[in-house]
Amino acid sequence: MNHRIDFYYDPISPYAYLAFAQLPEALQGLSVQVRYRPVLFAAMLKVGGQKGPAEIAGKREWTYRQVSWLAHRLGVPLDLPATHPFNPLALLRLGLSAADAEGCTNRWVTQQLFEHVWHGGADAAAPERVDALAQRLQSHVQDRGGVWLGPQDEGVKALLRSNTDAAIQAGVFGVPTCVWQDQVFWGLDALPMLRDAIDGGDWFAQVHWVAAAQLSSGV
Repeated sequence: MNHRIDFYYDPISPYAYLAFAQLPEALQGLSVQVRYRPVLFAAMLKVGGQKGPAEIAGKREWTYRQVSWLAHRLGVPLDLPATHPFNPLALLRLGLSAADAEGCTNRWVTQQLFEHVWHGGADAAAPERVDALAQRLQSHVQDRGGVWLGPQDEGVKALLRSNTDAAIQAGVFGVPTCVWQDQVFWGLDALPMLRDAIDGGDWFAQVHWVAAAQLSSGV
């Protein structure tokens, strides 16, 4: 059976980068179609009335320590950028300039976005680096016979809004998130859970998934 997974990401997230790197291993041996969908994480935070982990003292430092340790443990190259958080809008629109009509970036384009942020320790928002990334992505699109619209194109901007709105409607509240058969799997540590679901794990054959949504709140 061919399984379709929507992988929602924002390159600002180190956890999304690590999940992207680990996804092939997590899905090894399966016939899957992964659709990489860039979204604006800040818009999801706004809907939920939350702050990002990098905006909270204490949690900010812990996040950088943990992702650095996780990368070391997983054998994934990761360098903290010169500044973080930053405004990822330019990167998201660049990625969508190289996306298909449904707003999905292929794995190579997605990798370029993540490595731009998480390799080398440079400033992800530096104009000269963003321009260099744009040139690589433009060449990629044109070499494949496509038309480069550029990040200021209204259609590209609409794709980002559409992706983000679709994610929120699907119940996505953070990145990285994988959606498979209308089930939401959030975070790097959800990859084994996603694999178990696809494999038909016993836990998913019981009432646990539905019961979690029916739990009463005491406040």
